[in-house]
Amino acid sequence: MAIEIHPLTKADISEAVECVQKAFADDPYFRWIFNKRSGFNLQRNAASMAAHFQYGLSCQAPIYIAKATPSALPSDKSPTTDIAGVCWWFPPQPLSEPVSWTVWAQDWILSFRQLLFNIKFGGRGGLNIRRYWQWKQQQERTHRQIWTDPRGYYFCNVIAVNAEMRGMGVGRKLVEAVTQKADLEGMPCYLESSKGFPNLVIYEKLGFELVSEIECVDGKDACKLYCMIRQPKKAD
Repeated sequence: MAIEIHPLTKADISEAVECVQKAFADDPYFRWIFNKRSGFNLQRNAASMAAHFQYGLSCQAPIYIAKATPSALPSDKSPTTDIAGVCWWFPPQPLSEPVSWTVWAQDWILSFRQLLFNIKFGGRGGLNIRRYWQWKQQQERTHRQIWTDPRGYYFCNVIAVNAEMRGMGVGRKLVEAVTQKADLEGMPCYLESSKGFPNLVIYEKLGFELVSEIECVDGKDACKLYCMIRQPKKAD
C-alpha cells in the first residue's frame, strides 16, 4: 500500500485542520470540552488549530501528514482531501531544563493570536474554559506521577486519520514515523486516548502500555483519557 509520510509544511495546515476537525467530531474528549454544541464555532476552532499548527512548525515539533497515492485506494473510494492523516508530537523536554527561548516566545505569540481570535469571533467558539482548566490540572498532576524518565517523552498530542482511509495502516505509519526515531535515540513515548476500544488495542500493538487514566467529571458529564507509555525497543 502506497502511503507516504511527510513532515507538515505551512501549505498543508488548512487541510490538516480539516482532517483533525472531521476525525474528532465524535471524539469523547472533544464533545466533553465543547459540550454546548449550539455555541460551537467551526471557523473559530479552525483558526485556533491553524495557529497551533503554526506554533508547532515554529518550535520544530515533529508533525507529520500521510498522503495516499491513487493506487492505495479501493476502486470505489475517492478521497475528498489529499491528506489521509495527521500526527502531531511534542519533542522530549528534560525536566531539569527550562524550555528554549524559541518555545517561550512562541507561547506568547500563540496566546496573542488566540486573544485576537477571541475579539474577531466574539469568544472562544464554544470551548468550556472551566472544563479545559480542570483537564489541564489533572493532566499535569498525572504527568508528574507517571513521567519518571528525566529526559522527557515524545508526546503524541494529536493523531487523526481520514475516515475514508481508516483500516489501511495510515495511523500505524504516522505513529512509527516518531517511534522508530525514538527507538534509535533510546527515548520513551507517551500518548492519551479518549477512546478505549479499539484505540487501546491498536496502540498496544505499537508497543504502548496503559499506565494510568485521567477522569474529568463535571456534573453528570464525564470524560476519561487513557494514558499510555511506550518504552524504546532495542534493535535486534
